Amino acid sequence: MRYKAKDLAALLGAEVAGDGEAELGGVAAPERASSGDLIFADSARHAARAAASRARCVVVPPDLELAGKTLLRAREPKVAFARAGQLLLERPPIASGVHPTAVVAPLAKVAPSAAIGAYAVIGEDASIGEHTQVGAHSVVGTGCWIGDHCRIHPRVTLYPSVRLGNRVEVHSGAVLGADGFGYAYGEGRHWKFPQAGIVEIGDDVEIGANSTVDRGSLDDTRIAEGVKLDNLVHIGHNVQIGAHTVIAAQTGVSGSSVLGHHVTVGGQVGIADHCRLEDHSVAGAQAGIPTGKTIWAGQVVWGTPARPLDRFKEQYAWQARLPDLAARIKALEGRVGKP
Repeated sequence: MRYKAKDLAALLGAEVAGDGEAELGGVAAPERASSGDLIFADSARHAARAAASRARCVVVPPDLELAGKTLLRAREPKVAFARAGQLLLERPPIASGVHPTAVVAPLAKVAPSAAIGAYAVIGEDASIGEHTQVGAHSVVGTGCWIGDHCRIHPRVTLYPSVRLGNRVEVHSGAVLGADGFGYAYGEGRHWKFPQAGIVEIGDDVEIGANSTVDRGSLDDTRIAEGVKLDNLVHIGHNVQIGAHTVIAAQTGVSGSSVLGHHVTVGGQVGIADHCRLEDHSVAGAQAGIPTGKTIWAGQVVWGTPARPLDRFKEQYAWQARLPDLAARIKALEGRVGKP
């Protein structure tokens, strides 16, 4: 899509300074931009890069000046730039129409504007919403419900009865609705515990490549609106994730844990079962959260076992000094004689 600077600014709630008639057709980094690309500089630190760019139009904070550029002044330049990218960039289609090799069950309901790719399988009683695209070789199981404007990339597997809201994006290799890891031990063996719940995904959720979300056991696994899961994230059975929470790659959330809204979880975090991360809490990369632990609202934790960030940094500093302290202790023992 192409927009005039003044029209784009109106959509973003930004103020134009300069040539409002300038046409924009894409976004880019300053060094790679052409004259018709939009760039951004969110602080004076990046002003020189923006000034040297061929781009004519820059998203900037209200107090930043750049001579010779058309400016879109926004209180949060990075957010405004991200929103502009969604307007300017046309995303390549995942599928178009219903491919002749797709297998669509007789009782499946596929909206007229939906698209189903090559060799995809749509099970009985599944429902595919308007303008939703299902990629090649994907499987939508019996009784699944997918809302409008969803993007299901190639080779995604939805087990039976998974429910997706509107504008959900699921990347390649993701598996939603597999059985959770639940067993009862007795008589010398492991007995599979019932995995009878479903997976419910809210609106505007994005699930990264090769991520997995297990179905509930006796309850359901629920992911609220606006949640973003990176690649290679595992969500166990009965987990509840609140709105607009983000979880980085290689994190595992064990069964029956609850994450509040606007929680931030770094990469390679391990969250054991029945944990609770309250609203706006942060778990730093590689944190380990043991069974049943609560991270309080707004708290930032790090390390294994996870502990408040200030305490972690203090303890880490002492750990770094251990070789020197050991040498001092040995020297003192040498002076007084070992017992």
